[in-house]
Amino acid sequence: MHGERNNIIMQDIEPYYSWRHLYVAEEDDISPFYGREYSEFEYTNTVYNYFIHPQWDDFGSTTLYLKVIFADYEQNFAVIEFIGEWNDAINNDIMMLKRELIDDMINNGINKFILIGENVLNFHVSDDCYYQEWFDEVEEGWIVALNFREHVLQEFKKNNIDYYLTFGGELNDSRWRTYNPNQLFQRIEEVINHRLA
Repeated sequence: MHGERNNIIMQDIEPYYSWRHLYVAEEDDISPFYGREYSEFEYTNTVYNYFIHPQWDDFGSTTLYLKVIFADYEQNFAVIEFIGEWNDAINNDIMMLKRELIDDMINNGINKFILIGENVLNFHVSDDCYYQEWFDEVEEGWIVALNFREHVLQEFKKNNIDYYLTFGGELNDSRWRTYNPNQLFQRIEEVINHRLA
């Protein structure tokens, strides 16, 4: 029964969709997900053997999925929502994320990344070389981890990932859905600038 309940919950978690009138990754011709088609009825991807909603995008990991819910190539920022287990130790998720999505976004001018992680269940570390590479390549930009669970943030800290990702404090804002993308971006910029000052 407990497993059944988890199964239903995992299937029901959709990527945030209230900004779809502003941005849709599969309609963005410079997105790696351009042209993708989604079924509302066929559930094929799983996390811990539980099916997840078919709107999540597969980027090569067997445990972590994502959705680019907004990208602005003029203000140079993107918002990416995640679901599943972030496993660098076994699956090298950060390498796949960097090569399959982030490199492409950086090449198209994105240098500020808002990663939404409230549905990331666990994090398993390998080394930090891809985080460092990502951090070095954004130059004047930043990488923010928003709403990740406390035990995941503790793993980030324990393994020095906090050198490359900014998180905690006001960045654990469970109300991010009350903003439009530009308001969220401005709010995070203010927090980053305040911390740098």
